[in-house]
Amino acid sequence: MDMSKIALAAIGSLVALFLLTKLIGNRQMSQLTMFDYINGITIGSIAAEMATSLEGDALKPLTAMVIYGVAVALISLLSQKSDRLRRFFGGRALVIMDKGKIYRNNMKKARIDLNEFLIQCRVNGYYDLDEIETAVFESNGKMSFLPKSAKRPMCPEDMNISPQAARYFITLIADGRLMKKNLHASGKDEQWLKKELKSLGYGKYSEVFYSASDGEGLIAYGYERGRSGNDIFQ
Repeated sequence: MDMSKIALAAIGSLVALFLLTKLIGNRQMSQLTMFDYINGITIGSIAAEMATSLEGDALKPLTAMVIYGVAVALISLLSQKSDRLRRFFGGRALVIMDKGKIYRNNMKKARIDLNEFLIQCRVNGYYDLDEIETAVFESNGKMSFLPKSAKRPMCPEDMNISPQAARYFITLIADGRLMKKNLHASGKDEQWLKKELKSLGYGKYSEVFYSASDGEGLIAYGYERGRSGNDIFQ
């Protein structure tokens, strides 16, 4: 009886968590504010208590979960309408470095030290601080960088070149299966696809692991049952 009660409570807590997540909004851990993170832990703890509690009323933790979820959703809605509330609950961006100056006070506010700042610079490809115009510590805990004009990558516009517009690829075959709706959306038909596959050395769809088209050309990859000879990333 206890096991069936735990199973039902666990299923109920999972359903409640799913619905509350949909209400609050799906975001990655790196995108969570401190307020969202704390509430996520709290709601998860209540859900675990609800799932494993053998005694007591399961409606009590469920009610607490709903209250927390509605509170988070309400605060999120209010934060969208007020800059002050958004900064209070979500935090604000802090300029760590600008025009050759490092702002130590802002580093203290961001709770980072010089060593961590240098690590973030290297992770983003900046081993020389002289290449950085501005460094900003974002409210989600990540660091963003604006390189100096002379150090930024060259783009076609700098050379007065006008390349053709980039085109996205549509998956046509996945794991040997033809995606008919995608093929129709690409503006091509099976006759064209079979012809292109034949030119690449594939006679049947089942021989193709992945294939995609940008509306003009076609790329295709077959099955490789073996493994790479060298595990270069181990």
